[in-house]
Amino acid sequence: MGIYINTGNEGFRRARNSEYVDKSGLIAVVNNTLFSEQSFTCVSRCRRFGKSMAADMLCAYYDKSCDSRELFADLEIAGHPSFEEHLNKYPVIYLDLSEFVMQFHEIDVVEILDKKLREDVLRAYPDTKQVEGEDLMDNLIRIAEQTGDRFFFIIDEWDAICREHKSGTHTMDRYVDWLRRMFKGKSAKRVFAGVYMTGILPIKKYQTQSALNNFQEYSMVKPGGMASFFGFTKEEVKTLAEKHGMDFDELEKWYDGYQIGNELSMFNPNSVMTALREQWCESYWAKTGAFDSVSKYISMNFEGLKDDVVAMLAGGWAKVNTTKFQNDMAIIRSRDDALTVLIHLGYLSYDRRKQECRIPNREVGMEMENAVENTNWTNVVETLQKSEQLLRATLEGDAEAVAKGIDIAHDEETSILSYNNENSMACVLSIAYLYAKNDYIIHRELASGRGFADLVFIPRKNVDSPALVVELKYDKDADSAISQIKRKKYPAKVVQYTDNLLLVGINYDKETKTHSCVIERWGDVTLKTHDK
Repeated sequence: MGIYINTGNEGFRRARNSEYVDKSGLIAVVNNTLFSEQSFTCVSRCRRFGKSMAADMLCAYYDKSCDSRELFADLEIAGHPSFEEHLNKYPVIYLDLSEFVMQFHEIDVVEILDKKLREDVLRAYPDTKQVEGEDLMDNLIRIAEQTGDRFFFIIDEWDAICREHKSGTHTMDRYVDWLRRMFKGKSAKRVFAGVYMTGILPIKKYQTQSALNNFQEYSMVKPGGMASFFGFTKEEVKTLAEKHGMDFDELEKWYDGYQIGNELSMFNPNSVMTALREQWCESYWAKTGAFDSVSKYISMNFEGLKDDVVAMLAGGWAKVNTTKFQNDMAIIRSRDDALTVLIHLGYLSYDRRKQECRIPNREVGMEMENAVENTNWTNVVETLQKSEQLLRATLEGDAEAVAKGIDIAHDEETSILSYNNENSMACVLSIAYLYAKNDYIIHRELASGRGFADLVFIPRKNVDSPALVVELKYDKDADSAISQIKRKKYPAKVVQYTDNLLLVGINYDKETKTHSCVIERWGDVTLKTHDK
């Protein structure tokens, strides 16, 4: 076994000795590209979404220095027609670039990288003569010609150098040149059966073109046919929840919410597995190491960015153009770039059809709130804190406190809070009640009874709180809002979930610029009224 070549299957064996969710279908996708124009693949996804495990799996499958049949015998790939054709057939070069960068970051890392790989390859092929002045690619070309071997090259954390060194620096330029030397020229087709790179970012763009435009790229924005391998599917998590006696609804609330290509419900795999081991759902996201950068990105002074973050904290979506991002964390030129890098980091889920992003789940929402608290957005931080108080006042039937709380939300200096109708009020209420998203599924314009209720809060499973039906009025009165809820039978759909239900009527008086509120328990008398 070498350090970088023919490293064996120990990494994947450790995965199989642990609880393993079968993602071996990825191998079939890669097999179908070998020795073709599509044989160079780059898959980028956020931290803790299984990048290294996938790389270990591919290494174990292709590496000719070991016998990995037993590791795959009970997995999906074993039934694929290509399984026998490529199993343990190639010399594999496996490079974990993050470890390399940590070890050699103070010196010319690219020169050392090429030298270390070259030395290891020549040890594996002792009959190949080392010639002064030759680089790694020269050696691989000669070996391929002499032996007929074709290599499979795996780079885990391919973008580690890009994250450490800014564009235009000597190290970054040398690294891009090295990648092009290895994988862009005609010689690459003579040397490699296939190449698989994985990291957080897609391949860096220069102007509008990728530095390696011969790679097939799959990312959090454009996952293509790789989407189902990016995380855990709903069915996979249901199976795990049943096996471990965990509440699936809790796992879903905390870790679901990623729309990745055609996969509309994907879970964070690391967080799910940690929750299963701990038998407890909480935020494990902060341990990914990306938290510090989030505060930096969301606090950038781009027009509309703060409004987008606030709206998403309240459960809304934000429009985003992902096409201009240069795939470089150091080059953020617009709100679109800031939102796009958060998508790649896994802090936002992206709907490619609508070109919109949102905060995917409770786990990430909590970390985004923590990131907001690290910014200078004093008014937003206060809104987060007061939101809990507003929800408590609503559940206690304190209509006066609710009216005052919404007055405060209205006064926040955020453009989306400018009133002109009930829809504007609904935006304000979504923000004012953003704390409620932890315990409630919040619907706007929910079809129920004989019309559409403005806002409906349905408690999540295991939450012992009443549902809320909220009706909004503009320059009328809160009593008329309650009357409309009853007349149009808005509670009809909600009582299918619970008969513990509060009706909340809210009116905004344009002249006095104040809100009034009436709260009533369904089937009961008015609890308390605050109406001017």
